[in-house]
Amino acid sequence: MRRDEREISDRREIDRIIRRATVCRLAFLSRGEPYLVPVSFGYDGDALYFHCAPAGRKLDMLSPGAKVCFELEADVSVVSAQSACGWTMAFSSVIGWGTAVLVHDPAQRKAALDTIMRQYDGPAGAYGEKILGRTAVVRIGIERIGAKCNHPQ
Repeated sequence: MRRDEREISDRREIDRIIRRATVCRLAFLSRGEPYLVPVSFGYDGDALYFHCAPAGRKLDMLSPGAKVCFELEADVSVVSAQSACGWTMAFSSVIGWGTAVLVHDPAQRKAALDTIMRQYDGPAGAYGEKILGRTAVVRIGIERIGAKCNHPQ
């Protein structure tokens, strides 16, 4: 990291940033080119979860053991100044890497959907078989993670 003073290495602080984030951006390599997609997500301390349709480009890219990169941010705002060169952004951000796998077990899929709902302070649900039948759930096991922030006075 070029700006060491912005690095966050405390995992508890990284977790707090993730808990405040509302969007996760996932990066894949698809057909030889990068592909980035925003998703709603849940976090359980070890993994991120997202859901999607049971068919489509995201799932097409998830070959067994697919490597992904993810990004989340919180506390983002523009900080103005008198001169153009003084403007900056206030932010806290997390970037991580992991392996994405489809969750097949129905109990684990329901638990993952509850994790997603908790991220947004929503209620855990009784997910009917019809909903579960048309919803794919993906788990991203976090292998490496880092964070940085800029909060100018």
